Amino acid sequence: MLSSCLKVQSLLKPVSRFIFSHSYSHFPLPEILINEITLAFNQENFKLIDSRNLTKLRPCHVGIILHNLRSKPVSAIKFFQWSEHFLGFNHTRDSYVKLLHLLLRERKFDEARWAFGELIRKFGTFDFFDAFDDEGYRIFWSNKGAAYSFFIENYCRLGLIDQSVELFFRMCCMGVVVSDYAMLKLLRCLIDLKRVDLILDVCGKLENGWKSGQKRGFDPYCLVMDGFLKKDEFGMGLEFHRVMVEMGVVLDIVACNKILRNLCKSKCTEDAYKFFLLILEAGPKPTVVTFSTLIYAYCREGRLGEAFELYNLMIVKEIAPDLVTYSILIDGLFKLGKFEEGHQLLSAALDRGIKLDVVLFSCIIDAHARNGDVEKGIGIYNRMLKEGIMPSIVTYGILVHGLCQSGQLIEAFGIFGQLMKHGIEPSILIYSNLIDGFCKMGYLKDGINLFTDIVMKGYMPDIVAYSVLINGLSKWGQMDDALTFFYQAVNSGITPNIYVFNSLIYGWCKLKQMDNAINLYAQMHSYGIIPDLTTHTVILKGICERGRSVEALNFFFQLLKMGFSPDVVTYCALIDGLCKQNNLTAGLQIFKLMVENGVKPDIIVYNVLINALFNEGQVGNALNLFRQVSEYGPEPDIVTYNTVICGYCSMKMLNEAVQLYEELKHRQLRVNAITLTILIDAFCKEGRMDDAISLFSTMLNKGPLPNVVTYSSLIDGYFKTCNTKNAFELYEEMLEKRLSPTIVSYSILIDSLCKRGLMEESYFVFHNALNRGLIPDIVAYTILIRGYCKVGRFVDAMSLYKHVLEDGILPDSILQSTLAEYNLLNSNREDLHTLLKHVKGRTG
Repeated sequence: MLSSCLKVQSLLKPVSRFIFSHSYSHFPLPEILINEITLAFNQENFKLIDSRNLTKLRPCHVGIILHNLRSKPVSAIKFFQWSEHFLGFNHTRDSYVKLLHLLLRERKFDEARWAFGELIRKFGTFDFFDAFDDEGYRIFWSNKGAAYSFFIENYCRLGLIDQSVELFFRMCCMGVVVSDYAMLKLLRCLIDLKRVDLILDVCGKLENGWKSGQKRGFDPYCLVMDGFLKKDEFGMGLEFHRVMVEMGVVLDIVACNKILRNLCKSKCTEDAYKFFLLILEAGPKPTVVTFSTLIYAYCREGRLGEAFELYNLMIVKEIAPDLVTYSILIDGLFKLGKFEEGHQLLSAALDRGIKLDVVLFSCIIDAHARNGDVEKGIGIYNRMLKEGIMPSIVTYGILVHGLCQSGQLIEAFGIFGQLMKHGIEPSILIYSNLIDGFCKMGYLKDGINLFTDIVMKGYMPDIVAYSVLINGLSKWGQMDDALTFFYQAVNSGITPNIYVFNSLIYGWCKLKQMDNAINLYAQMHSYGIIPDLTTHTVILKGICERGRSVEALNFFFQLLKMGFSPDVVTYCALIDGLCKQNNLTAGLQIFKLMVENGVKPDIIVYNVLINALFNEGQVGNALNLFRQVSEYGPEPDIVTYNTVICGYCSMKMLNEAVQLYEELKHRQLRVNAITLTILIDAFCKEGRMDDAISLFSTMLNKGPLPNVVTYSSLIDGYFKTCNTKNAFELYEEMLEKRLSPTIVSYSILIDSLCKRGLMEESYFVFHNALNRGLIPDIVAYTILIRGYCKVGRFVDAMSLYKHVLEDGILPDSILQSTLAEYNLLNSNREDLHTLLKHVKGRTG
């Protein structure tokens, strides 16, 4: 606009300003000059103005020309500024008023704000209703409501809040409607200034307008309450609510519920409760949503006592809990492991006529699955089907995940088949769970094939799918395949996360290839990943498993210098590593340091120490520590009892082990398959097969069901007592029960066959393991190689040894001794030496 004025000045001859300094009142303006100026500014052709006539122009004539330029507000502003800057006019208040009329009529709000600001700056505050009279609205055809709303907004913008409020009240008296935008501006300013008194007055007027039929595009109550909450002025919000009710304003409970929900979402549960009490006391009447909102907040924080107090209050006030209320409470109970109470509440809901939906059923199934009781989850699923409720993709996902986690892969695929039968498209998460299930069972080829299959079907694997596969391959030592999928993910544009790196580092550590683990650790920063405490704990554990106690201690203390605060898992890894290296003294010193650093030992740490004391032959100290935790805590778990029972067995104190087992049966802890398997194994080692079979029958009849280790112990016991027939029958029974043997159980069977010279049978069992996707370890290879050597089949022994080296497995001392014993280390020496050197290089 200023540039336009300069342009005008360049086209007109200078006119002496002194002639305009006198005060003129009413001079008739020649019509020809009016037309010249109007035409000149309309066409932006200032040559049309005869400068000789400009001396006749007076400040009182500005309004007439503005009226003529009303259809072109930009031209009107240019004229207004030109007359001030070039002609030297000191514009009157009336001229500003006419300019504002014109600008507001044409909705030129930015320009109008400038004009309003100039008007207030020059003339201060004044009676706007007097200045902006009806005549002005009639002449300029501007909208009275829009104009006054604009003034309210701009009074606020300039900080003149009292004037804004006064203007609002006068508009209400005149029956002029204030725009929503102006009201929002006014209320927000009052909230910022914490003017609760004026807010209440304004809201009272708005309530009267609402009663007379004026509708608003916003809820003043919600606006004010949200504003006070954002300002951390919750007390003002409560006072505002109370006075509004006292004023007779009818508040909407839906709006109150929204405020309550926002408080709960912000984890301001105590404030939410205060607000809830105010609603109960002052109104409006709470609904089931009001109660459920606060109940959910309490359940999320594990405060079930307060949640059920609200539930009982609902019953007293005759507000019937609905499906959502029951779902929240039942889910809260299940998450805290209170399954009996959860099912009682479920029965109460059914008695009240509540019809369960797929969401609640899914929550119940999920709770049982997370608790490790997937069988009950399946029972709930079957009940759901009987009631005619169609499972959702979430329901199927929960079941597949739970079954895969519990090793029931066949059942998981059964559920997957039902999902497909109902025409539901499986999610990538469900496929990821199945891949994870394959990997956990050691069926790596099946896991890889399923992954490849979903890619062929057009699915785009996400980081979760890659993570479970990489983790599974790493845990089974298949690092080449794991790295292949790692780089495939990276090349697909997927950013690897800390979990993937920790899995890969764990895999290298498990293979005792620490150089590769450290190299990967060093590469993490290049991917933007910062190693966390878990990363360092995995590496520390890897160092410990290599038997490098001094290195482990150095690494641990470097971790402290780096600013990490080791948690109970890190301390436990170091203590366990030291104890396994027969350095119980150092382990106890780290235990002492752990306590001094304020890290509370959990029962796992005590289990490690009890086990180490038994291994050191310190039965008395082990039992004293066991009594200490039993009396003072932490609460012994089933692993603690299994450790002591195993310790007794290792010290040939089988009667004491049985006695502790009998005591355990009367405690709340549930005996698991490991407890009974330890005793069965001890009985078998002592040749007490009848006692072992008796316990085994108890497992079959009463539970817990025997696992693959139980069968392996019995099979080994039968072989040791030369009962080969029963051993093979038991092996067949294990396969019929769909228990998948591990490489350890296969090794037991192969060892027993080799000791009897049954090499064809041994090799058949070995290949059976390979066909099942199991990866033979050095123990399995050593057993078979030694068996071949004993029967003089040295060519087969050396062929298998070459396989060991080609698979990248480092021979242990037992295998080396076996080959040396039969003078086989010199055969094909150069080739084998090259392979062995390569394997050692890979293992660091």
